[in-house]
Amino acid sequence: MPRDYVKAPDREFKAQVAQFLANRGNLFRMRALLSAMVLLFVATATSWSQSLTWLGTLPGYDKSFARGVSADGRVVVGYAENAEGYFRAFRWTAAGGMEDLGTLGSDESYAYGVSADGRVVVGVDENAAGLWRAFRWTADGGMADLGTLGDDLSVALDISADGRVVVGWARNATGPERAFRWTAAGGVEDLGTLGGSYSVANGVSSDGRVVVGYAQNAYGQVRAFRWTATGGMKDLNIIYACLLTDGSVLYTAYDISPNGRYIVGDGYNAATRRKEAFLLDTGTPLRVQAKPQQQPQQKPQRKKPQHKEPQRTRQ
Repeated sequence: MPRDYVKAPDREFKAQVAQFLANRGNLFRMRALLSAMVLLFVATATSWSQSLTWLGTLPGYDKSFARGVSADGRVVVGYAENAEGYFRAFRWTAAGGMEDLGTLGSDESYAYGVSADGRVVVGVDENAAGLWRAFRWTADGGMADLGTLGDDLSVALDISADGRVVVGWARNATGPERAFRWTAAGGVEDLGTLGGSYSVANGVSSDGRVVVGYAQNAYGQVRAFRWTATGGMKDLNIIYACLLTDGSVLYTAYDISPNGRYIVGDGYNAATRRKEAFLLDTGTPLRVQAKPQQQPQQKPQRKKPQHKEPQRTRQ
């Protein structure tokens, strides 16, 4: 999201939004990789007719971007752009077409994720005060502000299959962005860091119990993480060090398979000496493991750093 979350949109603001959307493209490419893997498996056991549907756009808007789809493919969410460069979250169905999800009082909103049944949508919206807030939308309740961690900014990026768990990031009272996990019962929960000052949650398993993303460690490095309620936030480079003996590094985790077994993201491949997308097979669905691996917890640093673009990959 743009660095200036309070002022009304201007040219610089729009440029920052464009940068944010460009960086978010990494996440959508990773999710496409994971989805393709699932479809390949399904294709070996079943057959279907192929089709392509152009979804159109909202009235008064001239572009649209799809960013999430329900389990059966009948509901699509994303955002549309008008001639002035303003964006509006939408939910599409074949029967109803493209539906404007509205805002929290301002002009713009973005939808990034949808529950398996298509009934719950999450994303980010600019409210009447010009502040960006994570939202959760339902047909019955409309768009609801999920709150923050003490500052004025939050962004929802993914949702569990049943729509009850939302993940993303929010600024805390001291300024840095922190990965969060939201539930109706617990509200916005700070998932911590790997010993540094910031973290971002990008994906969640279907049951909402496993969260992945990236975080700064005590040495100022960005590393991919996996979080569970029982084990907390763990560095994937430590948990799976046996797979990284050649000096390769897992920088960011962008999504996780429904059962929690597969994690995708990007990192440094020492064999090719370049940054590459990765697919990590953890060997077994985490939610059925008898005992999660334990790693020493590192005390988060409380010193406020200079704010950086939240979704830019850090090395």
